[in-house]
Formats: sequence, C-alpha cells, structure tokens
Amino acid sequence: MDLKRRLWIAFASIIVGLVVFALKLGAYWLTGSVALFSDALETTVNIASSIATLAAVWFAAKPADSNHPYGHDKAEYFAAVLVGVMIVLAALSIFRAAWMGFISGDSPHYSPAGIAMNVASAVIIGVWARYLIWHGKKDRSPALTADGKHLMTDVVSSVGVLGGVVLVLITGWTILDPALAVLVGLTVLWSGWELVKESVGGLMDEAASAEVLEKIRLQIAEQGEGALEAHDLRTRIAGKSTFVDFHLVVPGSMPVETAHEICDRIEAAIAQDVPGARITIHVEPEHKAKHSGIVVL
Repeated sequence: MDLKRRLWIAFASIIVGLVVFALKLGAYWLTGSVALFSDALETTVNIASSIATLAAVWFAAKPADSNHPYGHDKAEYFAAVLVGVMIVLAALSIFRAAWMGFISGDSPHYSPAGIAMNVASAVIIGVWARYLIWHGKKDRSPALTADGKHLMTDVVSSVGVLGGVVLVLITGWTILDPALAVLVGLTVLWSGWELVKESVGGLMDEAASAEVLEKIRLQIAEQGEGALEAHDLRTRIAGKSTFVDFHLVVPGSMPVETAHEICDRIEAAIAQDVPGARITIHVEPEHKAKHSGIVVL
C-alpha cells in the first residue's frame, strides 16, 4: 500500500470516529443510560488513537537517514503501544461512570431513536474495523492493525451495551445498567493489555514467525547453489520490514564475483517470498564452516 493510501485510511478513521461518537452521544442524551455513556466515552479514545495512528503512519514512511539508517518503521509500534495505553485509560473512565451509576440508581428511559443511533454506530464501526484489520495485516502495518482491533472492541461493547439497555427497559432492573458498564470496561481493559503486549514484542526486536523462518531457510538451501552452508540465521521484525542476516560459507577459492551472484540470487528469492525483507549476508571461506545450520542443496 502506498503512503498516500495509508494516510487516507488513517485520516478516514478519524472521521469515522467523530461520526460514531456523535451517534453514541446522541443515544446517551436520548436514553440517559450510564452504559451508553460509557460506550460513547470509549469512542473518544478511538478518535485520539486514530490521530496517533495517522502521525505514526506518516512518520514510519519517512526514508532512512543518517540518524535512522534502518528507517522509521518502529514508529508504528509506538503508536500501537499508545493506543493500548489509551484503551486502559478509557476502561478506567468507564469504571468511574459505572460507579456513579450505582450510586445514583437512575434508570434509562426508552427511546427508539436512541437505540437506532446506537445500532447505526455499531454497524459503521464494525465495517470500518474489519477494513482496517484486513489492510493492516495485508500490508504489515502494526498501527492500522492495532487501530482496527481497538475498534472491534468498540463493536463488542456497543452490542453488549445495547442488549443490556433493552434488558433494563424490559425488566426494570436498574442495577443492570451500571453492571453492564463494568463488564464493558473489563473487556476494554483486556483488549488494551493484549495490544500493549503485542506491540512491546515488536519494539523488542521479536523474531519472524516459524513459517517465515522456514521460507527463508528453504530459499537459502535451494538458491545457494555453489555455496557450502549457511549458519547463524537471525531475523527481527520492525513494522512492515523483516530484517534477515546470516553467514554464507563458500569455497575459499571462489571468486568474489561468483559469491556475489549467489548472494544476489538468494536475496531475490527471499524478497519474493517475504515482502519487505531487508537482507544482509556475510560471506565466509570454507574453514569458517560450522557444519550446522542450513545445508545448501
């Protein structure tokens, strides 16, 4: 996905967030439900996180420079961590609103327009969340994926809140309204924790998945004809980039040009199998062989 399209998607998330917030706030005003107020409160975090995502996507796309020779891809992880923290803050705010609801004991009142507005907000945010997650995974954008997952928690909370409000109106059990707000807060809190944990893994130079590592090993073995072995394979993930480095052992008498051709062949094959791969190969003479690692076919 080119930068312009990714920026457009991030900006559109802000607009979607504002529309959904307006709908949810209207639903709260019409019903007086604490649970619906909590649902609207969580949406303000969606807007803030979408703004952070827009900034991260723009910054991560900047080319490498003298201060950041490996690029700015990790900026997206910082945004993802920020989103996670904001989710946690939203959960705490929801708990506060729920407590105030327990104290007041106020009951929401029936409003077809309010319920319809909440349903509309859930549909809008659900469609957009799926779109963000699909594009984020397809283009390996942690920030867009994180934003989409965050929005999916909003869908879950909206559906749950709506069901609870309807139940309160049917049964008259006012305690269900703030109780449901607490459940929403717990769901949101868990989502924030999972998101922070996943993002921290990226900041800590987490290795590529077992599936990606197997692809890399296979390409080295198949495309390294003329070499003897490869060892000390290492990978790390940074945004949409996968950094790959390893040692390639070749016969000591092999010309530099021939060794370089082998490296080019391996790099091209890995890059085709692993989009965004950045490969570094250290060529060594045969007496450096460890007789372990990847045997070239």
